Amino acid sequence: MALETRLYHKLAQQLVMTPQLQQAIKMLQFSKLELIEEIQQELEENPLLEEDLEAREEEEEGIKEEHLSEEDWDSYLSASNFDKPASMNFRDKDSEAGFESFTPQKTTLSEHLLWQLGLSDTDNKTLQIGEVLIGNINDDGYLEVSTQEVADSLKVDREDVENVLSGVVQGFDPPGVGARDLKECLFLQIRALGIGNPLIEKVVSDYLPFLEKRDYKGLAKVLEVAVEDVMLTVKAISALEPKPGRPFQQEPATYIIPDVYVFKVGQEYVVMPNEGGIPRLKLNDFYKNSLNGMEKGAASKEYIQDKARSASWFIKSIQQRQRTICKATESIVKFQKEFLDKGIMYLRPMVLRDVAEDIGMHDSTISRVTTNKYVHTPQGIFELKYFFGGGLNCSNGESAASGSVKDMIKRIIDGEDPKKPYSDECIMELLKRSGIEIARRTVTKYREAMRIASSSRRARGF
Repeated sequence: MALETRLYHKLAQQLVMTPQLQQAIKMLQFSKLELIEEIQQELEENPLLEEDLEAREEEEEGIKEEHLSEEDWDSYLSASNFDKPASMNFRDKDSEAGFESFTPQKTTLSEHLLWQLGLSDTDNKTLQIGEVLIGNINDDGYLEVSTQEVADSLKVDREDVENVLSGVVQGFDPPGVGARDLKECLFLQIRALGIGNPLIEKVVSDYLPFLEKRDYKGLAKVLEVAVEDVMLTVKAISALEPKPGRPFQQEPATYIIPDVYVFKVGQEYVVMPNEGGIPRLKLNDFYKNSLNGMEKGAASKEYIQDKARSASWFIKSIQQRQRTICKATESIVKFQKEFLDKGIMYLRPMVLRDVAEDIGMHDSTISRVTTNKYVHTPQGIFELKYFFGGGLNCSNGESAASGSVKDMIKRIIDGEDPKKPYSDECIMELLKRSGIEIARRTVTKYREAMRIASSSRRARGF
């Protein structure tokens, strides 16, 4: 059979995503901080794009006038302290300080220990060994290296390191610091607190696994003492700190900047975008006007025209992003008015399609525009995604939002007897009595999502 090559014509439809469309979609996904970073980068790369400082000043002046003329807004903003000027003045730019300058910095465990070491009446050798030991104490307060390793690194005797550890470092505040395991940590605290109870020492020394399992009856049987004595011992040990470095741990601050505000004015809710911090952009007048004097087809003219188109599309993409966020939020407000009025127990079950159909957009667009976007409401600050959680059936034929069910579970657990915490099955039955049809595995899933321990771990013997 002979082989031959032929040409065929075929018509087909194909969706091609232009760079501009890809950019617009990417804009929808950005959080506010990511958007600001993207704008700054674009300002650096595109000479046709510049910040419109005059428009920003005019907008701020307009906002001030609006606050003065509209009584409802003025009273609201006064109550919220939004329109109060800062009371801090600076002499010059060099003396200006950022927000971080007024945020108290927590002392680290290492700094706290080195400060105490510096106050100790010790020789240089002890100071050197102490500094190395402190440098190898982790955030929980435990020594992570052996005394032999420290001795080898400093070329000193291991006995010297042991003496500095037990005689100096382990005597520092917080009690228990510098221990090599939990048992030593607890013993250091018992010694520091002057607890001379043989039963407590025996339990810490040999029977900690019983405490982990909360097997208090078994522990009483092994020790041949009354359960009441065991419970008193457990209470005393529970007052000790298994992680002495915990109070010094640095927890990174998380700042949430709302993308949109929802205010109640009279009986209606008003949605306002939060454009604070987002630079207002425009095309650079100098480059734009220079196009008139350039020859047609010149490389410089084509370059400026290309950058001008790119800058124009970038500005439109930002504007479209803001409009879409507001439209989606307005739709959510329409569905969740009762929640805004009364609280989380009145949260209505919703899915992305509810909003998509309401404002005439695709589900995927709503998904992008509600991810990592936050709304400030009279009930608090929420991610827009929070309102899309589906729902569970109720005995009255209606449905309850998963968020409100989680809140009910938390309330049940908060009100339980610590000695007899509710199991997931018991919580399921309590919810059913309230009209919420829910499976035990769903209770477990919601509980774990809220990072609440199981009933066996929540139980307290005293």
